[in-house]
Amino acid sequence: MTAPLHTPVPRRSVSRSPLAPARRAVATVFAAQGAAVAAVSTTVPAVQDRLSLSPLTMTVLVVAVALSAGVGSFAGLAVIRRLGLVAAMRVAVVATAGSLLLIGWAPDHAVVAVSYGLFGMGLGCIDVSANTRAAAVERHYGRSIFASFYAAWSAAGVAAALLTAGTADLGWPVEYILTAQAGLVLTLALTVRSHALPAESPFAVSDHGESVVLGRSLWIKLAPFGLVLLVAYVIDSTVSSWSTLYLHQTLAAALSVAPLAYAAYQMGTVTGRACADRLVRRMGPAAVVRGATLLTAAALVGVAAAPSWPYAVVAAAGTGLGVSALVPLCLASAGHLRPGAAEAVLARMNVFNYIGVLTGGAASGILGSTGHFRLAYGIPAVLVLALLATARSFNHRFTS
Repeated sequence: MTAPLHTPVPRRSVSRSPLAPARRAVATVFAAQGAAVAAVSTTVPAVQDRLSLSPLTMTVLVVAVALSAGVGSFAGLAVIRRLGLVAAMRVAVVATAGSLLLIGWAPDHAVVAVSYGLFGMGLGCIDVSANTRAAAVERHYGRSIFASFYAAWSAAGVAAALLTAGTADLGWPVEYILTAQAGLVLTLALTVRSHALPAESPFAVSDHGESVVLGRSLWIKLAPFGLVLLVAYVIDSTVSSWSTLYLHQTLAAALSVAPLAYAAYQMGTVTGRACADRLVRRMGPAAVVRGATLLTAAALVGVAAAPSWPYAVVAAAGTGLGVSALVPLCLASAGHLRPGAAEAVLARMNVFNYIGVLTGGAASGILGSTGHFRLAYGIPAVLVLALLATARSFNHRFTS
């Protein structure tokens, strides 16, 4: 999908190195994170009903997840330095599974607030450890493979959303639903095996990382990618965090049906990311960004104007299909600007990620709590059109 972030590793050295286990381990961690996010997102109305939380309180909790994820990123750096990347990934996923149990069984408002905060910290730790390891594995492959990791994230999100829908249809209370989800995430954590990357590679990355100073000119070049990443996560947070509640409250969908919009959205992202490499090779990255932008805008309008929940589910799938390629394209393009310091660049790009999640989660929740959920999807439909101006930044050559 994207240009190599460095000089390609010769095919022979790649085939003889333990890259496949490393790639599987990182993909598994991405999948565990995707399943955890889906578990929390699709149980928002059930948790709200169980503890009699007000819409505003639920909005604050969703925002708290994004804020604590930022804290978790910094905490994750300390864990990486102490335990190493692979152990840090495994610990973060186990902690995230534990927080799912706490959310499900929280007896009161205070405990559930702490539980959501711990969940966010776990996500932040996974972000910094998994993305750093993904960048290292990608460098050894000599070509971009970011889309495959995010496809694993989305596929696991689909599975977790369907698990919520299925168990809710069986009449399970949210405590048991989140226990089942925690079991899924924990099972994925237990399959993460230790692995080593080839020490002889000139592009080997230290498990502990090093501080890299980025010049002002590089930040200027990163700005278009940062804007795309920010808007993409505004949209992702709006659909992921609130689509279940939107279907339940605004479109009168049952709790067993409401998670289907999230599942459809993630199915769209899986499909889009599976096709992204081929589309970029055939059309070029700038054309893909333009097409994805227009499709996302149209699909968001469909979600906002949906007369009933089946229409919203279909439109959510279109939104996922449109927005799916934007994040991997941004990360790979940003890393391409400084091949020797890709990890430092990608770590800083995470700032736009969290700002987008925070903005999307808070704004959508506030609009929803005041009975204007449709605006929560209509406004991003207009906002995303601004990304058309950034497409030219993706015009450099991308190869597989």
